[in-house]
Amino acid sequence: MRIAVCQLNSRDDRDANLKVARDLLARAADGGADVAVLPEYTDYLGPGRTTPAPEQLGGPYCEFFAEAARDLGIWVLAGSFHEEGPDSERTFNTMPVFDRTGTLVAAYRKIHLYDVEIPGRVSYQESKTVAPGTELVVAPVEGVPWGLSICYDLRFPELYRGLAIAGATVLVVPAAFMQHTGRDHWEVLLRARAIENQCYVVAAGQIGDHDPGRTCFGRSMIVDPWGTVLAQAPDTVGVTFAELDLSRLDRIRQELPSLANRRLD
Repeated sequence: MRIAVCQLNSRDDRDANLKVARDLLARAADGGADVAVLPEYTDYLGPGRTTPAPEQLGGPYCEFFAEAARDLGIWVLAGSFHEEGPDSERTFNTMPVFDRTGTLVAAYRKIHLYDVEIPGRVSYQESKTVAPGTELVVAPVEGVPWGLSICYDLRFPELYRGLAIAGATVLVVPAAFMQHTGRDHWEVLLRARAIENQCYVVAAGQIGDHDPGRTCFGRSMIVDPWGTVLAQAPDTVGVTFAELDLSRLDRIRQELPSLANRRLD
C-alpha cells in the first residue's frame, strides 16, 4: 500500500486552501498513492471571526473531497473540518474518509481538545468552540483497518491502545501541531505510538505561519511499527510518500508480541 501525506499551509482564504489541497491530492495520485492524508483543518486556519460556517457531513467540504477521491481514483482521508455540533456555540472537529468511488466510509470526531496555556507562547481553548467526540473509529481503508485520530489526541496513549485492540494496524494523525511543542514532542510521540501499538503511523501536518499568531511545526511523516521513520516531509508545502509493508507488521508482532502479551486493558 502506497501512502501520501499532504502538508499544507492553510490560511484564512478557504477557496485558496481547497485549491492547494486538491493540487496536492493530484500529485499524490500521480505518484501512485493508494491513500492520501490531509492535515487538520485543511480548509481554514485563521481568525475565529471569519471561520466558515459549520457544515453537515455531506455538505460542501465533503462533496469537494468526495469528488476529488472519485476523479483521482484514490482513498482520501480529508483532514478535518468544522462539522455542525451539538449546539449553536460549538462545532465538531471531524475527519471524513472517502474511498476510491468518493463514498464516505467513516468519520471521526476529535475526542481530546487542545486547552493549553503556556505563558507568553500559547493560549488556546479549543473546548470553547468545539465539542468532543465520544467514539473510537476504526475504518477499513483499502481492506486494512485504520484507527482514526486528530492532532492533540496524540498525547493520549489510551486512545491508540484502544484502536489497536479494536484491530487497527495503521494509525492516522492529521494535525496542526504547534511549533513550540512540535520541535520536541511531535516525532517522539509518533514513534512511541507506533512502537507501543505495533502499528504504522501516518501523520499529515500543517506547516508555517497561520493567523492569528500561530506557527505549525509540519514535518509530516510515516513511521513503521518498529518506530523507524520511513519518510518525513521537508519544511514546505508538498507531498511525501512511503510504502506500508503489512507483512513486516505481521513479522514484528510475531517476533516481539508485546501487544499480545499485555496484562492490562
